[in-house]
Amino acid sequence: MITRRRMIASLGGVALAAAGVEALILEPKRLEVTRHLIGRDPGALGPLLRIVQISDLHLHEIGDLEERVAANVGDLRADVVVFTGDSVDRAHRLPVLRDFLSLLDPGVAKYAILGNWERWCCVDLQRLRSVYEAADCHLLVNESVVHEHEGAKLLVTGLDDFVGGQPDVAGALDQTPAVDNHLLLAHCPAHRDVIAFEGVTRRDSTDRDQGQGRGRVPQYMLSGHTHGGQVAFLGLAPIRPRGSGRYVAGWYGGAGPQMYVSRGLGWSGLPIRLGSVPEIALFEWRLTL
Repeated sequence: MITRRRMIASLGGVALAAAGVEALILEPKRLEVTRHLIGRDPGALGPLLRIVQISDLHLHEIGDLEERVAANVGDLRADVVVFTGDSVDRAHRLPVLRDFLSLLDPGVAKYAILGNWERWCCVDLQRLRSVYEAADCHLLVNESVVHEHEGAKLLVTGLDDFVGGQPDVAGALDQTPAVDNHLLLAHCPAHRDVIAFEGVTRRDSTDRDQGQGRGRVPQYMLSGHTHGGQVAFLGLAPIRPRGSGRYVAGWYGGAGPQMYVSRGLGWSGLPIRLGSVPEIALFEWRLTL
């Protein structure tokens, strides 16, 4: 005879097994496209710029997920694709990144930044830059570029990684022109809390401060790094990497730029995801002329 206690234990074992299948097999291969309409002035008459964010690929091989990511980027008709760090986490996987980039439209402008893993795995930055440039992708390491789109200008600033690199906000913005539309790319979201933007006082961060600097406030900041917790329960992500700060995923406001933290696409540590589906983010920005 099956007792109530044994039945409950049996059901609990089934639930745990189902969660394990979800975390190890199903969820890491799922893909969600999130869509965001942005722009400081909703009534602006400037052109619409479609920006696709790809973050935390952690490329190991070109599999089904990577092929679907590339296909989705094409279907989204991106004007600009940005890679917000951790595209690779091993120096010898640059050929895999090259193969992934070859799946994307070579005519679409692309910008990339470094994550902590590109720094920690000691990837050859010149080789990495060459791989990106071959795919019409500009690697920004404490640099800014002006991207022109249908008569409007967008200033794109890319910072070195917060926990693994040497970010230099002042250097990234030195001698840059005044542009109404300004996008900041920084891999670790906690970096937002230590940048002293003009006229904005940020609270202290619990993470090591490598990123102090002063610069104009961008309208938007795109980050990744957290993987949405990678394993999250009811929206809670108890374990996140240093450099996450108080951030998990999604939009964050308050003083400074509006920031979006992508859940990213890959994994680090264990090959699992639970409660944090891999994500491509599309931003439709009505630019100011």
